[in-house]
Amino acid sequence: MGTKVRAKIGNFEVVFGNERILPTTGLALVGRMIDKSKLVQLSDQLVIPKRPQPYIKNSDVVKTYIGLLAQGKTDYECVNEMMDDPEYYIDALGLSRSIPSEATLRQRMDAIGDRLRTPILRTNASMFISSGVKPTANTQGFVPIDVDVSPFDNSDTKKEGVSRTYAGYDGYAPNFAYIGTEGYMVNAELREGRHHCQKGTADFLWETFHYAKQMTDGNLLLRMDAGNDSAENIGVCFDNNVDFLIKRNMRNETPEWWRFGAVLMDCQNVTHPREGKTVYIGSIFRTLDVPHADGRVTKERIRVVYEITERTIDKQGQMMLIPTVDANTWHTTLELPEEEIIALYHTHAQCEQYHSELKSDMGVERLPSGKFATNALVLELAMVAYNLLRMTGQESLKYPDTPLKRPVKRRRISTVIKHLMFMAAHLTLHARKKRLALGRSNTWRWAFARLCRRFA
Repeated sequence: MGTKVRAKIGNFEVVFGNERILPTTGLALVGRMIDKSKLVQLSDQLVIPKRPQPYIKNSDVVKTYIGLLAQGKTDYECVNEMMDDPEYYIDALGLSRSIPSEATLRQRMDAIGDRLRTPILRTNASMFISSGVKPTANTQGFVPIDVDVSPFDNSDTKKEGVSRTYAGYDGYAPNFAYIGTEGYMVNAELREGRHHCQKGTADFLWETFHYAKQMTDGNLLLRMDAGNDSAENIGVCFDNNVDFLIKRNMRNETPEWWRFGAVLMDCQNVTHPREGKTVYIGSIFRTLDVPHADGRVTKERIRVVYEITERTIDKQGQMMLIPTVDANTWHTTLELPEEEIIALYHTHAQCEQYHSELKSDMGVERLPSGKFATNALVLELAMVAYNLLRMTGQESLKYPDTPLKRPVKRRRISTVIKHLMFMAAHLTLHARKKRLALGRSNTWRWAFARLCRRFA
């Protein structure tokens, strides 16, 4: 047909055609899910100084950047990849006028800064309501909320707020709150690297519980590490009627003291998993002074679950001259058996998987701006994009129309991006209708069609 051959590879000739083959069909799904939330309305209500009525709306900037995040991209320059077929990306993301340029994207993100934090959190919660998605409870009937800090490595940069983190490198120390067994994100807050994990956490919890209760009507269970062992956090839980499971910071207590106490209290649950290893499991009650939001300080009787492990022979069978003792203790309101409580806390470690998917799969670690407020906005928009991808992945598991190597409970973000966001389609115009034709070689086409029907 007169098409010039550009290259040859094996039995194939490479030519440049005029067909509109789209590499990111999944963005149409992302754009529709955003439109069902309140993001457009809340973003456009924000008045930018010196730009009271900008030609490129705030919502167009925000939706474009979420579209980049949904592809695992954070750099502003990646928006240039949309310029080869702007009409498609405008339609897919539901932009009102045009795709913002790289300069416009950077400047407007700087201008918006941290002014959209509350609207984005509201949007995030409303997105679950409008999509009919609810975080799933665990087998004990609790909807877990896992709060954890994950350092972002931004070393060798001069970005505002970058400082030494507890991980031993320069960067940020953002705080995250995940909800449900799927690991949806209910809250995220960017913090300076030197920021102690407990500083400002009480306010973060108030904010988290407020939006979590909009996303689910189930019984909430807060899980936190020892760095957040604070009576202030326990007070927030009591004020919001939320159960908690918080690992204790033993401070001046020693494992040997707990081992002696377990023997002295005649611990009934003593096991010997192997020769030379003894495990004591039990619980006691302690009275704590708990502060509340109204200024009151009450004395509360809190259950403390303990697990003490004593080893006189190591796992290689070597006798020890001095036995080693390890002790773990937790504050909790749960009335479950100690073994179940300990197992419940161990599943809190799934946070590391969620952090990994955000930082590695979506590329949200080395934040793009030199301004702290702008990077905070990037993280908050990443929370929305993360949840869009997570909801898409979880919905794709509900029917056997996607290839699986083995049964899974959660689809990884990288899999969603690779197979559903970067899905190729042929765009055609026929009878004043735009059609996305999915090739017969794509085994994910059935799942994509079902997802479109589900979230339309």
